[in-house]
Amino acid sequence: MIHVFNYLSSSLGKTDESANISLAKQIVSAEDNEAIKELIQLLQSKNKRIQHDCIKVLYEIGYLSPIMIAAYYLDFITLLTSKDNRLQWGAMTALDAILLLQHEAIFPLLPQLIAIAEQGSVITRDKCIAILIKYLSLEHEDVFPLLHEQLLKCPPNQLPMYAEQALKVVPRQYKTDLSKMLTNRLDGVEKESKKTRIRKVIKKLQE
Repeated sequence: MIHVFNYLSSSLGKTDESANISLAKQIVSAEDNEAIKELIQLLQSKNKRIQHDCIKVLYEIGYLSPIMIAAYYLDFITLLTSKDNRLQWGAMTALDAILLLQHEAIFPLLPQLIAIAEQGSVITRDKCIAILIKYLSLEHEDVFPLLHEQLLKCPPNQLPMYAEQALKVVPRQYKTDLSKMLTNRLDGVEKESKKTRIRKVIKKLQE
């Protein structure tokens, strides 16, 4: 078993994330589930740097082998209410990483995830949108109204990216509604480059 505390960036006196990323790779390579348990426990540390390191290692593991952290989805849900912004968006990132494995369990919690995203950072919102997109990729068509609402009120800077993501999964019956909404939001987008991206989405929706 890897004693993860000794290999965290903060324990090694490092200020970047390289040690945390390396640790995640080690844990996945060794299939060390006990190390993951230790990371989950250390999320309760009173040392913020340790907490930040642990959530980083956990979602990096999620990128590489989501099944290894999937069972801890409730721990990540709990972290979403943290006042620590880094823990909050890190938890949403972890949930995004394991969504395809835990979509049935997480589905009833979507309103909670969305409410947190609306009050959270850009990354928190980005990852929540990614979660909604994944549900639509699983043919959860009933999720589209939730995504539509987020696109309706998201900051203009994020709208082009979200619209491009939505285009890939929008159910046929919602294409007209999405096209109309994006058209109505165009005037509120200042940068011409972003308007151009949205217009391209609108054009594809109307094809």
